[in-house]
Amino acid sequence: MQAIIPLAGKGTRVRPHTHTRPKPLLRVANRPVLSYVVEQLQSIGVDEVIAITGHLAPQIERYLAEEFADLPVKFVEQVEQRGTADAIGLAESFVTGPVLIVFVDTLFEADFSLIESHADAAGIIWAKEVEDYQRYGVVVTDGDGYMTRIIEKPSEPISKLANIGVYYIRDYELMFEGVRHVMSQDPNLGEYFLTDAFQYMIDHGARLYTAEVGGWFDCGKPETLLDTNLAMIERGHGTAARALPADVTVLGGVAVEDGADVRDSKLGPNVSVAKGATVARSILRDCIVGVGARVEDSDLTDSLVGDHAVVTRMSGTVNVGDHSEVHGPPD
Repeated sequence: MQAIIPLAGKGTRVRPHTHTRPKPLLRVANRPVLSYVVEQLQSIGVDEVIAITGHLAPQIERYLAEEFADLPVKFVEQVEQRGTADAIGLAESFVTGPVLIVFVDTLFEADFSLIESHADAAGIIWAKEVEDYQRYGVVVTDGDGYMTRIIEKPSEPISKLANIGVYYIRDYELMFEGVRHVMSQDPNLGEYFLTDAFQYMIDHGARLYTAEVGGWFDCGKPETLLDTNLAMIERGHGTAARALPADVTVLGGVAVEDGADVRDSKLGPNVSVAKGATVARSILRDCIVGVGARVEDSDLTDSLVGDHAVVTRMSGTVNVGDHSEVHGPPD
């Protein structure tokens, strides 16, 4: 089975970290978001990936080649980011059969056995019920769970089933026909949406089943990245089997990678510390500390510290990109 993974976005909501690192390579529980997605896809039989790249593409290519060397990957560049329909359309010449499409703004818990149990459907759209429906494209279904409409960022509560960006498309030829139709029209809200291609499929007789995911974890903003960090720690990711020094107090979910130096500090809840990092004489709550970073004499909460960044004598919340430094006043 093939999977298309769009990876071209600039990740503007997670700057400054995405100035130097593609958003799919941001870490939760000391692992890149992309690694969770690829492993999940491999576990259900995906044996080829079509990666749509753009922003900082060489990093994506290098990561997949090094970490998933046995997985065939075709790379396609999206030179101009014109929307999700444009991104998927770039993969058409490489798709040879029914295909999964997974956007990596989120991690998810989806029942992929529905692919077999709903073999009569032209595709499956996974969704999640949310309260802040205005932020998302929402799916309207009939009484049997099949999509009738999908609406981007509705002003009225017509549905609370948010489209999460995970799809299985059996009738891939009709989908690409829909993509070509969308690309021939004026853009919708300034871009070309893949969801409009799905609406084209529905309007031409296709039946797309809507399935709700068990878990959906956003990685697109600093605050939700931290929420997802905790969710992954609680699921056992990133918890290296190592003993911390006696002068380190742990409260709640914490993931400290082998090779990190943590001493005379309090960690947790929801703290991950990557390999090569140093945390000394500090209190950290709801924090992600990157590879080779250094945090000393600080009291931080709701903070992101990039790779090889340095934070000293700081109190409160910081958002520090890779290879950056922030220092509070000397004692």
